[in-house]
Amino acid sequence: MHRLLAFLLLPALMAPQTATAQVAVADSGDTAWMILCGVLVLLAALPGLILRHAGLVRARSALSVGMQGLVVAAGVSLLWGIVGYSLAYAPGSGWLGGRAHVLLADLGALRDGLTVPESAFVLFQMGLAIFAACLLPGAVAERVRLGWMAVFALLWLLLVYAPVVHWVWGGGWLANLGVMDFAGALVVHLCAGFSALALTLVVGKRRAVSGGHAPLLGLAGGALLWIGWAGIVGGWAFGATDNAATAILNAHFAACAGAFGWILVERIDLGRVTATGTISGALTGMVAISASVALVGPGGAMAIGLIAALLCRVVKALLGERIDDAADVFLIHGLGGLIGMLLLIPFVLPVLGGVGFAAGISLSGAFVAQLAGIAAVALWAMAGSAIIALMLSVVVPARIGVRDEAEGLDLAQHGQQSWDFR
Repeated sequence: MHRLLAFLLLPALMAPQTATAQVAVADSGDTAWMILCGVLVLLAALPGLILRHAGLVRARSALSVGMQGLVVAAGVSLLWGIVGYSLAYAPGSGWLGGRAHVLLADLGALRDGLTVPESAFVLFQMGLAIFAACLLPGAVAERVRLGWMAVFALLWLLLVYAPVVHWVWGGGWLANLGVMDFAGALVVHLCAGFSALALTLVVGKRRAVSGGHAPLLGLAGGALLWIGWAGIVGGWAFGATDNAATAILNAHFAACAGAFGWILVERIDLGRVTATGTISGALTGMVAISASVALVGPGGAMAIGLIAALLCRVVKALLGERIDDAADVFLIHGLGGLIGMLLLIPFVLPVLGGVGFAAGISLSGAFVAQLAGIAAVALWAMAGSAIIALMLSVVVPARIGVRDEAEGLDLAQHGQQSWDFR
């Protein structure tokens, strides 16, 4: 009798053990790392960009550009949770994600192929979306209305940014083509930079352009961006791994080399070195290395940062005042991202210290794929941003009045001033 009972109970006793062995559990260390990186990206996007942009405009408009960044960040965050993440990462076509994750529904206990919960992945990706959108107010600072910029940023997230994310990182058509972008030189920086260029052309120049009122604020904001960049690039390792440490080291090396590259050209062009220029060089280096930050060696990272900063500073000298981009968003992020995407090709080769191309990817194939990715994203960003800006301006004028612009946006838009010396 006892033997019969044991025989009947054997399958029931074994079943729970088999089921338990198949349950996937998030790695707590990797999850903590992803959450930390998400917070570091927010540090770069909020105080970093707000301080940088505020320092680069007149004292009477500094509060307004900071407010625009804050409102854009809040709106983008909500829209990312409502539908943005789903359009970027939910299963769909090669062009756009589906509706599976609207209002963050049906998130997985683990993100596919990773050791972190999908909620941590959402947080990190939201930070990148905020960062990209918050670059835009800096390009057209001191001339556009708060409400207009807020609505533009929301439409831009849905119609420009989310599709590009899906194309490259969400398994879309550019990913299938073989486009390589490890940490956002194409998706975040080039997309936002060329969108900023379109914005400046549609909105037009400021009526009175002057240097920034507080270079120290711009320097402090840039320093916060430098620190936050550890999260921007380190998060793409999806864990506290060697790839994360390598990415952070290479980003730092590229920033340092970029700072010296900008200094060199600035010294030749102006006969002096500026604080705002030095931090611009560092940012250019970090933008450029983002495409290949964990795929190249330290020497490659230094070379990419240096070359990108040299070229971007030369272009700045050649352009002069033709483009009124208050924060040089197009030069640093658009052009810097473009250069970084191209420099990935030689410096990823093992002979130059890189990890090499994935199996099945040739040098010529990588070159064609990178060019296709650059062309597609640049054209999409510029055309989409210009169309959104023009159509929105039919409903709500983008620019404030002549008198308000002359007196500064702070009092006109907010009834407050950046600095009260009473």
